[in-house]
Amino acid sequence: MKKTLFYLLLLLLIGSQACKNKEGKTSENLIGKPEITVKDGIMTPEALWSFGRIGEVSVSPDKSTVTFTVKYFSIKENKGNAEIYSMKIDGSDVKQLTQTSGSEYNVVWRPDGKKIGFISAQSGSAQLWEMNPDGSGKKQVSKEEGDLEGFKYSPDSKNLLYVKQVKTDSTTKDIYPDLDKASGKVITDLMYKHWDTWIESYPHLFVASYTDGSISNSIDVMNGEPFETPNRPFGGMEQINWSKDGKIIAYTCRKLTGVAYSISTNSDIYLYNIESKQTTNISEGMKGYDMSPVFSPDNSKIAWESMERDGYEADKNRLMIYDVNTKEIKDYTKDFDQNVAGLSWSDDGNKIYFISDFHAKDDIYELTIADNKIRKITEGIHDMTSVTPAGNILVAARMSMSHPVDIVTVTPADGKITKISNINDELLGQIKMGEVKESWIKTTSNEDMHVWTIYPPNFDSTKTYPTLLYCEGGPQSTVSQFWSFRWNFQMMAANGYIIVAPNRHGLPGFGQKWNEQISGDYGGQNMKDYLVAIDEACKLPYVNKDKLGCVGASYGGFSVYWLAGNHNKRFKAFISHDGMFNLEAQYLETEEMWFVNWDLGGPFWDKNNKIAQNSYANSPHRFVDKWDTPILCIHGELDYRILASQGMQAFNAAKLRGIPAELLIFPDENHWVLKPQNGILWQRTFYKWLDKWLK
Repeated sequence: MKKTLFYLLLLLLIGSQACKNKEGKTSENLIGKPEITVKDGIMTPEALWSFGRIGEVSVSPDKSTVTFTVKYFSIKENKGNAEIYSMKIDGSDVKQLTQTSGSEYNVVWRPDGKKIGFISAQSGSAQLWEMNPDGSGKKQVSKEEGDLEGFKYSPDSKNLLYVKQVKTDSTTKDIYPDLDKASGKVITDLMYKHWDTWIESYPHLFVASYTDGSISNSIDVMNGEPFETPNRPFGGMEQINWSKDGKIIAYTCRKLTGVAYSISTNSDIYLYNIESKQTTNISEGMKGYDMSPVFSPDNSKIAWESMERDGYEADKNRLMIYDVNTKEIKDYTKDFDQNVAGLSWSDDGNKIYFISDFHAKDDIYELTIADNKIRKITEGIHDMTSVTPAGNILVAARMSMSHPVDIVTVTPADGKITKISNINDELLGQIKMGEVKESWIKTTSNEDMHVWTIYPPNFDSTKTYPTLLYCEGGPQSTVSQFWSFRWNFQMMAANGYIIVAPNRHGLPGFGQKWNEQISGDYGGQNMKDYLVAIDEACKLPYVNKDKLGCVGASYGGFSVYWLAGNHNKRFKAFISHDGMFNLEAQYLETEEMWFVNWDLGGPFWDKNNKIAQNSYANSPHRFVDKWDTPILCIHGELDYRILASQGMQAFNAAKLRGIPAELLIFPDENHWVLKPQNGILWQRTFYKWLDKWLK
């Protein structure tokens, strides 16, 4: 529920027409860029799902070309398809390199620049393919049993590594072969499911010899053990990297099983020598998350992201550097009260570039190794989501509340930003965006709190508008300049609402003290922050204080349920998606036990634990007797993080108390809503409910 690479969703576009591939064959399964007309410049759910989602930005070895994927969605076919594009580093000469019925991903330039490798399901399973830089000469390289999830070439191109699932535990069908149609699962230990998946296999790291266009002699680096790399469920190939001489693989792994795995975040950085086949743990003794190792250009150092405390998944994300010769580890962000993410070494090895959130905006920063100085490079109302050095410039991805992801270049010396992609320019040109303003207000603890306010398009300050309080999830996930394809602030504004989005206590980007305040204080200061934010908004002449709504998901959904019993008649409508309703049930229903142990303070049966008892005393279900406002509950039945029973309990409680309520349940969605038609149903139900009670 906390910050999880939530840049995990990138773009959309519908397209139901048949397309021709490069061989001239027609396929009804190909999804292309749609043609859509936006009426009166107003965002609609269909328009929102018609944006292209840019991802997988990479730079060619000679720094001349940028490759990236764009995913478009077909509402009619209820699915999406990602293709590979390229352009010159100045944004010119844009080409579509693939056009298949199966999505392409994990796009990697071969170190010599002569081939582009990628994963594609063209052959019926996800395998490694290669093509020339112009898209010609496509050839399948791997023919592994099972799907490949990712790969990387070694710098000398003599080997490559890849990840695929390996079944290490016996299933019911293995134990009882005669019951081949039985669906039951015999569970003997934790953790048996994670986010939206039953754990019956583990992603394993393999290394193989590579000869131009073929691989051989694959070795399972994990030796068939029940461990995973990358870490589930959000870790990607950034958690695995080659040394620059191609002799060592550094990877992230949490080598724990059962209960130990479910209560710990202690992952480590391991080095695998492909010649000796020996593995070394270089972060042993470091108790929290250690992940995403990156070698310096001369192989003398390894940088990675590190959290200090075990069991705390939202601890400060530090930048650690390991000296290969001395074996010493140094924290280069000891005096930097911010998180780091997405580390990239400069070509000369003297600097590291990374992304960090400060005051609800994610920017690119630069660490100079010699003097341990950190400098902020970019500035603006945006979120930078990745950074890659490319000679004397940086290539980055950028988004905002008013703009989906674009590719930009950045000049490190002065921070000048130049947009080089134009995937969504045509559609964006048809849509009127509402103004986004930031402000600071005082909390009840006499601290300054940052607040975003988003206004409807064609806003008229002489009129009054229904207003929504947005409650952020996580709980420790900043209300930054993110573009969401579900919780889209411009979509809300287009429906005639003002949105108030406070960065309440318990969010990163405002110092570690502010971020950590929420742990063990659910229902405490952060709820006071929400009420202060909406009360301050009501002082504005154009906010209709008699038409207030409150919406949120995950911890934001918990916030909605809690406020429903503690809002003193401020709100006229509530919407909670995937919210925690009964914290005692949540403690035993969820899978990542480290989360509830840290955030709630421990189990509800520990009567001597004051922090835990305070948490459970603030469970929303304890305030249902005070509910008096219409509420819409939304949940996915594949959500194993917060079970759908939480939303059902809340809905049932409201109905039994005679309170107007609706339940939108998705049998085939998890903690998010990822299918196009479900996404549009979500939007239509969301605004139909708000309009019913607030307009």
